[in-house]
Amino acid sequence: MYIFPIWVNTYGRVTSLAPFSVGEFMIIAGILWLVLIFFCRWIRKRTIGLLVIIALIMTLNCFINYHCTPIKKSFDDSDREFTIAELTELRDYIVNKCNALSEQIPRGENGEIICDEAEMKKTAKLSMGNLGERFPKLGGYYVTPKALVFSEFMSQQYMQGYYFPFSMEANYNDIMYIMNKPFTMCHELAHTKSYIFEDEANFLAYLACTGSDDIVFEYSGYLGVLNYVNNAFYENVSKEEYKSHVAISKQVWDDNIFLTEESWKKVEDNAVIETETVKKAADTFVDTTLKVNGVGDGKASYNRVVELMLLEYYSEK
Repeated sequence: MYIFPIWVNTYGRVTSLAPFSVGEFMIIAGILWLVLIFFCRWIRKRTIGLLVIIALIMTLNCFINYHCTPIKKSFDDSDREFTIAELTELRDYIVNKCNALSEQIPRGENGEIICDEAEMKKTAKLSMGNLGERFPKLGGYYVTPKALVFSEFMSQQYMQGYYFPFSMEANYNDIMYIMNKPFTMCHELAHTKSYIFEDEANFLAYLACTGSDDIVFEYSGYLGVLNYVNNAFYENVSKEEYKSHVAISKQVWDDNIFLTEESWKKVEDNAVIETETVKKAADTFVDTTLKVNGVGDGKASYNRVVELMLLEYYSEK
């Protein structure tokens, strides 16, 4: 709580001055370094030292955060077990919110959502900062979310955003559907505040977005968790039971996408490697990284946001 913010307040301020993702270019530099190892003795001699620095940065800016006290422990009834009926109530609440907000947000003549991405970045920082009173680590300075230059490659990995520990940056996929952006910006900003677990970053993004005065953010917040809650409900009831509850509207289904068809076509047309291959490699890398850091269920840990939402929902009743 006291050491990690130093990196954001100093190093993060510096990298935020760059209009592009510094982390992306660090990756490119790293790839070039690996290539030069085979041709330059001077580079080979310094590789061990570089690896030590990389390990130190990853430990201080990422791995150490896996040992922080979980958000779940902040709830008085953190060990509570919820019933299917309670999950159902939460699911219907989220669906009703999505259905209502989908009809209220500003749209153009063709149904496109109207919003300013520059203002969106400011709202993301403000919305996360507003949670600082409840979660002290969320107070203070925030880096500015940045669009990824290689968003097409990120799309092949089905990734909406990325936190770069080496540059203390919150990055987001620039070509994904607009309704994913507010939630993703807040999610990645949560990582820069030492909340490294994916379910916790999802939960904080949900709270920040749904607590915002910006209706686009509010809608994005509920959309961001809709699949998690709806899938959990679907897996725990019969098909007949599922169909008897409030249906997700067509407009919500239309907005609940990763990329538009036009964007997907562009990604596939420009792809150097097949998307299936890229996604499989990315899934394996993320899953392995999480498990190495003590997250036993790997990528499935994203789904644990449902438990945090249930604790939140029923703590307010």
